[in-house]
Amino acid sequence: MPLLDLDQHRLHYRLDGTDAAKPWLIFCNSLGTDLHMWDGQIEALADDFRILRYDRRGHGLSSAPPSPFTLSELADDVIALMDHLAIEKADFCGLSIGGLVGQWLAIHASNRFGKFVFCATAARIGNRESWQERIDAVARDGLAKLRTGTMERWFSPEFSSTAPEIILRFMTTFEQTSASGYLGCCAALRDADLRSELHRIHHPVLAVAGQDDAVCVESDLELIAQSVLRGRRRTLPGRHIVNLQAAGWFNTLLAAFLAS
Repeated sequence: MPLLDLDQHRLHYRLDGTDAAKPWLIFCNSLGTDLHMWDGQIEALADDFRILRYDRRGHGLSSAPPSPFTLSELADDVIALMDHLAIEKADFCGLSIGGLVGQWLAIHASNRFGKFVFCATAARIGNRESWQERIDAVARDGLAKLRTGTMERWFSPEFSSTAPEIILRFMTTFEQTSASGYLGCCAALRDADLRSELHRIHHPVLAVAGQDDAVCVESDLELIAQSVLRGRRRTLPGRHIVNLQAAGWFNTLLAAFLAS
């Protein structure tokens, strides 16, 4: 099991694709998930890329340093993995908080990256009050009470009824996420606002919205696409976890953008 030991925590990661001549692609998962949320993309892309996936601090098999976290600390984990694996430059695809991490990297570590795909995300996700309410609720009651509401935000009823095994796997992973890791990331989301800095992103950007996503609506992705120098927005069927609910379309869109 590949692990990177840092000063206060350990990151679990996984590599797919073995051709050293191929470019690197990094996937960055959403809050309350692990690296397996990208399983549906690997078969479609592993022949053309070397792929790095990892569990965010306090998620999956990665440990959590003391909470709270900042967005820059979450982004530093990506750079630490790249340095550890001698990845000089990579394309990046992140969803939700993963997309916010990607925006930070595009602004502050631009020389390490090529193209960016920001999925179901925003430059400002939610607001301080709503994140603080969630922090207080999880600190008091744990994650289990958020299961139903989270599932409804993530997946459409149609997808939930046709893929119960996938839903069970995702929600089990959600409930097994460490409270400290989840709370630390909620604090990063509470405090992060990159709207005034989007104009600094000069990389090619694909912003992907879920048509029925109530967490990060289409206008959030349109703002990103319009604010960066070279951005475009596309909308796919589904709610927040759009890479899974529209996997075929998503994979085709992603591959075409990265190859362009």
